[in-house]
Amino acid sequence: MKKLVAAIACRNKGSRLYGKPLQNLDIDQGVFILDNIIACLKKMPSIDAIVLGIANGVENDLFVEYAQINNIGCIRGDEEDVLGRLISCGDVENATDIFRITSESPFPYFDFIDKAWEQHVENNNDATFLDNIIDGCGFEILSLDALKRSHSEGEDRHRSELCTLYIRENKNKFNLGYIEPPKKLVRKDIRLTVDYPEDLIVCRAVYEKFKDFAQKIPLLDVVDYLDNNTQLLEITSPFCEQGYKNMYL
Repeated sequence: MKKLVAAIACRNKGSRLYGKPLQNLDIDQGVFILDNIIACLKKMPSIDAIVLGIANGVENDLFVEYAQINNIGCIRGDEEDVLGRLISCGDVENATDIFRITSESPFPYFDFIDKAWEQHVENNNDATFLDNIIDGCGFEILSLDALKRSHSEGEDRHRSELCTLYIRENKNKFNLGYIEPPKKLVRKDIRLTVDYPEDLIVCRAVYEKFKDFAQKIPLLDVVDYLDNNTQLLEITSPFCEQGYKNMYL
């Protein structure tokens, strides 16, 4: 029996912006980035459980409390070995497969999650990728066996936050599938992930505009909104090129 577990790696350290997962999308209502992610994933029929992969260190203890308050699982693990933490998230819930999304990306393209899982299972994929989409809106579905193989066969650079680098560098060893997003969401001049303070400004503006749709923010409408408010795109444009270079890792 297949079991899909959402594993979200969490830590507070960040050289550009501290505590990204628990930055507020809505300051007045106290809605965190992580809140919108978790609430969205809880509405997905394909996802059987959610586990936070929390880095060791007292500065990350508050994520344990967050998991308890939100009735989701958590594990602790090495800060640098993010791949190892994802594996532990799967093991604690007896998962066969992992749904991977980053903890600083509040607006996943939820419309394709169930479709991607169906394709993943039907084709017996080791990995199914939603690539070529707005930075921060994609996701990956990965068999736990493939992740464990990556961890054991890979180098130190693979046992890191570059969780799927080994799979992507060794495509001949794995059965891979790809989901293509709507063309409207193939926009390398837009980013909806929070790595810099400027990203947070844009994501807060998007949430303010579409919070009545939370937790499922409609991305196709978000694109129209940003195209009509180009001053927001200009705020994050300096970070787009490098962000897309690092996106599929």
